[in-house]
Amino acid sequence: MIISRTPYRISLFGGGTDYPAWYRQHGGAVLSVTINKYCYLTCRYLPPFFEHRFRVVYSRIEDCRSVDEIAHPAVRSILQFLKFERGLEIHHDGDLPGRSGMGSSSAFTVGLLNALYALRGESPDKPQLARESIHVEQELLKETVGSQDQVCAAYGGLNLIQFHRDGGVEVEPVKLPEERLSELQEHLMLFYTGIKRTASDIAATYVHGIDAKEAQLKTMSRFVSEALAILREGGGMEAFGRLLHRSWESKRSLSDCVSNARVDQFYAKGIAAGALGGKLLGAGGGGFLLMFVPPDHRAAVRATLSDLIHVPFEFEFSGSQIIFADHEEDFEEQEKLRDQQPIAAFRELSGGSS
Repeated sequence: MIISRTPYRISLFGGGTDYPAWYRQHGGAVLSVTINKYCYLTCRYLPPFFEHRFRVVYSRIEDCRSVDEIAHPAVRSILQFLKFERGLEIHHDGDLPGRSGMGSSSAFTVGLLNALYALRGESPDKPQLARESIHVEQELLKETVGSQDQVCAAYGGLNLIQFHRDGGVEVEPVKLPEERLSELQEHLMLFYTGIKRTASDIAATYVHGIDAKEAQLKTMSRFVSEALAILREGGGMEAFGRLLHRSWESKRSLSDCVSNARVDQFYAKGIAAGALGGKLLGAGGGGFLLMFVPPDHRAAVRATLSDLIHVPFEFEFSGSQIIFADHEEDFEEQEKLRDQQPIAAFRELSGGSS
């Protein structure tokens, strides 16, 4: 049995410039950080005592005889990509809800790839996990998604991620003194709006015809270097918060679907209570709202947004990890035998009754 743990991420600046339709023409850059909220995936070879060959447990339970029967698109595509033929059982658990702007879909993809490789006794490095996760989501699943979430989930930490016109991805860890990192963390508050949406649907409203958004995206890309300068100079954090506000205004102009009246109301209430800036995480439309709040205003902001779920968090720096590995008795020979005879006969042979 293998258990992988893969972090969710907070995208701070540059989101939108990580879509291939944009960076293949102009290049792109994002500033993101992963947090101690995780996607957990448990994988094991399925013992040969069941009529089903694959069991996938998430918000529903699937018992299937073949990979092609699996309804979960990411699971099906990853098993096909890795050419898994042996019976498997896969369980998913997450600390945060899906479709909420935290990069949960990519955390799932990265975590499942990591776990399945470990099940086969292989140890992919972080670049491989990021690269293959991007391939699965963009090329196999044909989803309208960017490339930062997969990189964040694989690498972990606070990173400047640059996307080059040739498709290459460069990851530069942002090294700051511990006190500066703590200061940044203490200024960030995370709230769940309860509004679920599908990121690819929101992104599609501005990714198709993205060149028409050139002015906004170039501005958002420039904010990345400005944000890094603020962090590295070591002065007051207020400028970082105000820059986050300007970045959110630019992102809102990409599409009418990025925000909505409810989100705008939450945001305005947070600003009135002392926040300096903020944004919806991910493609927008709902999910998690990040607010940049001076520590002496945190209580007021939390009170004014009391209708929302406040989620405390800390930064994390590990990326996707295998946190448990126990290679149990190998049923491979019995599984081969099962494939050669009816299941009822195999049950009798193996001593099983159901």
